[in-house]
Amino acid sequence: MDGGDRRLCNVLDYENYAKEKLNDFAWVYYSSGVNRQQTIHDSRLAFQRYRFRPRVLRDVSTINLTTSVLGEPIAIPFCIGPTASHAFANYGKEIATGKAADETNTLMVLSSSSMTRIEELRNQVPKGLFWMQTYLFKDKRVTLSNIRRAEAANFKALVVTIDSSGLGQNPVYSEYRWELEKLRESPNLRLVNYDNDFLVASPEDKLLTGYATEQINGSSSSLDDVKWLRSVTKLPIILKGILNSSVAKKAAESGLADGILVSAHGGRQLDGVPAPIEVLQEIVEAVRGTGVEVYMDGGIRTGTDILKALSLGARAVFLGRPVIWGLSVNGKDGVSHVLQILKQELTLAMKLCGISSLQDCNPSLLVHEGSYLPSNL
Repeated sequence: MDGGDRRLCNVLDYENYAKEKLNDFAWVYYSSGVNRQQTIHDSRLAFQRYRFRPRVLRDVSTINLTTSVLGEPIAIPFCIGPTASHAFANYGKEIATGKAADETNTLMVLSSSSMTRIEELRNQVPKGLFWMQTYLFKDKRVTLSNIRRAEAANFKALVVTIDSSGLGQNPVYSEYRWELEKLRESPNLRLVNYDNDFLVASPEDKLLTGYATEQINGSSSSLDDVKWLRSVTKLPIILKGILNSSVAKKAAESGLADGILVSAHGGRQLDGVPAPIEVLQEIVEAVRGTGVEVYMDGGIRTGTDILKALSLGARAVFLGRPVIWGLSVNGKDGVSHVLQILKQELTLAMKLCGISSLQDCNPSLLVHEGSYLPSNL
């Protein structure tokens, strides 16, 4: 795609262009992590610690990227993960993102902190494949409201974020508070899926950011809370934010999870946790044989990153910031182009590694540099 006076050939090109197009507040909001920002940076670098061992001399004239998530077929093994507040990037909001996912024949997860109503997304993208992200909010009525609305809109599963009993301190809330004040009058920027009959928010909180923060900060994510969730819906449940194999095993054996999304919340919660790619394989092994599907997000920027995650056992991976960069640059078409770039990169990587289908991906395709490079300690 031609981005005006430049060629946009990969996700980094989109990231760099998005930085120019977004205002300071939006750029920091989307791009930053918390504290020392160790996790957000290491999640990208960690992919470089895995090296391919290609299986040449194989027929790779045809490459098959199709797979399924919880029984729903998708054309590519990467999906759009839940990210908040798409209107900061483009007034096409989550509708533009959803249309790009639908046109690419993949899945999108709608964030509960979206600026598009659940019903509006379904009306605008009637055939799209959607899951709904939620927290176990302090007020269970907020959680239950989103569940019932997602069920009515024919969303296929719930993605429950369980790593957010307290919210990480993002610098955007202190350094750019004045920008938030300027945005308060815009009708496009309200967190509309928190707006309900029992809403308790101050009149000044027009974006509902304060109300959302208060509901998330007071939340609980114990097994009992997930049991309650299971009791009020028949939708499949994916637990997002697990980085510990013993927790994964407990969730799988309890029967409370249909899927696990290995995630560090984009480096926006607890800083200093492992990069998701580094713990993916042990979590896959911990739930093997239970029927629980394992997905991963965090740091994915190239088709080779995707292939590495698939080789370590991910059923599919989820994209966050790359989608936002595409949306920022060129709305729906930008998101579609980012997805197309990654599809082409993944196809080429599979060919060069001697892999013709996703079923051929396994850990023997990779070697971790720790097995052959001397330690720096």
